[in-house]
Amino acid sequence: MSAQIGAPGAAVRAHEELFAYWASLREGPRLPGRGRVDPGDIKRLLPTVSLIDVLPGGTGEEAPDFRMRLAGTGLYGVYGREITGRRLSEIYNSTAADYWRQELSRVVAERRPAVGQHSLAWRGASHLSILWLRLPLASDGERVDMILGFDAVIGLSQMQTGIKAA
Repeated sequence: MSAQIGAPGAAVRAHEELFAYWASLREGPRLPGRGRVDPGDIKRLLPTVSLIDVLPGGTGEEAPDFRMRLAGTGLYGVYGREITGRRLSEIYNSTAADYWRQELSRVVAERRPAVGQHSLAWRGASHLSILWLRLPLASDGERVDMILGFDAVIGLSQMQTGIKAA
């Protein structure tokens, strides 16, 4: 996969660091816009940071679609190819695309961050998971038009007790 495999504790600390940075950009209840995010402020996290465009649905009632505007270089090893510029359906199989569409739509609708864990079984790596964070961005402070993402790849063996059989 890649050198991004880390201990769950390190992944959680990276999530907390990015969340604190995002929260510091807010102005009261207003969400920060992409223009407020300075890559230099989160340089250490950039390899697995993503920016996801929110594409409006066809009618007012259709769920939005999503396109990876930017995917850090560390994500290439996770996905096995460049995903910048691709929609969810071009990156994932239908089950994984549906999972991400649901999670990202919730971030847009609720205007709140979301965190979770997603198996990389769809990539043939069921022993690995992504510990993910998605943070809403709104250029007008209100309507979510982009999502700041961070993924940390963790191995299932690292999530166990660490006790090994003799």
